[in-house]
Amino acid sequence: MAGYFLYHSIGTFPGKAEAMAAALSAFSEIWSAEDDGQWPAAMAARQSFVDTWRMLIDAPGGSLTTAENVTTALYSLIGGLPKAHLEGRRFLVAGDCFPSLHFLLAKLAERFGFVLDTVPLRPGETWVRDEDVIARWQDDVGVALLTFVTSTASHRCDVARLAEHGRRMGTLVGVDITQGVGVAPFTVSATGVDFVVSSSLKWLCGTSGAGVLQVRPELLATCEPELRGWFSQENPFSWDLDKFAYASDVRRFDHGTPAILASVASLPGLEWVMRTGIDAVRARNLVLTGRIIERALENGWSVAAPLDERQRGGSVMLTLPEGVDAARVVSELRAEKLYCDARGSTLRLSPGMVTSDEAVERLLQGLEQRIGLRGSRAS
Repeated sequence: MAGYFLYHSIGTFPGKAEAMAAALSAFSEIWSAEDDGQWPAAMAARQSFVDTWRMLIDAPGGSLTTAENVTTALYSLIGGLPKAHLEGRRFLVAGDCFPSLHFLLAKLAERFGFVLDTVPLRPGETWVRDEDVIARWQDDVGVALLTFVTSTASHRCDVARLAEHGRRMGTLVGVDITQGVGVAPFTVSATGVDFVVSSSLKWLCGTSGAGVLQVRPELLATCEPELRGWFSQENPFSWDLDKFAYASDVRRFDHGTPAILASVASLPGLEWVMRTGIDAVRARNLVLTGRIIERALENGWSVAAPLDERQRGGSVMLTLPEGVDAARVVSELRAEKLYCDARGSTLRLSPGMVTSDEAVERLLQGLEQRIGLRGSRAS
């Protein structure tokens, strides 16, 4: 029985190996053919990936393109924004954002002339509250980057509420949806954000290297990305060195020759999520995470994720008691074919569609042996 609790890292689905092998094998045949059909087929495959992503988050046509990862997507976006959104203004992020993005922003702040303002966590808490973000958010904030679901606590922010506040402040609002897309409902149309960055890992069951950048069409028209190349043009084959002109749509955020293989390898996962439906994925996840949380509370364990499912992504985080070695717990569970991970003393558990009921029970029994019983179950 599958004891897989790592959807916060790499997602999977029934038949994933076969589906990926078939997609990569078909691409290999095309790419290895001794004819001139490779690039048309490769670009069509990339477009299928883009179109599926666009349908997944209900984004307008011509507003979504590929990126290597969320960090490069954000870098490209910042390098294309008009100065008025950045220079002399604050760039607002929460202290529980994905660290890679904070590392990037801290380096870019001086060059682009913005002040990076990080909303801190309250003492003893494991996520930044939405109300604390709003309290810090005035009309001198040029750009705000939200984290849909955090990787450290599985906290799910109210994107629509925060984006509405941002519009009142005259702020561009972006959101990193990596940890939530595929297990929690999200659409561009329902939230009204200005840009989205994400990878296709986690709940979308894709591979690394298959990131995306989505930009609101009205904002797109004002952007001139500094990271540009021959594919940034309306016609990539226009090689007049003195007549460069940006493409009219999101292709202006393309640059050199696009990578294809990650899109090909990730498309089966995206298609599986679309066929299955996020509501079905969410429902199964809630059953399994509900059992983990219920048992944790009965045992008196410290749950570092929101108890309200409306404020939670697909993961449950447990703060292990002092004296319990998280690395050892993970290693011992692995020996029992129960796969999870830890960040410091925080155990991260993310069950999905391949995770069995029996595996959840074995996991809980294994944790009870290692953490101990307290509360009602101990009596």
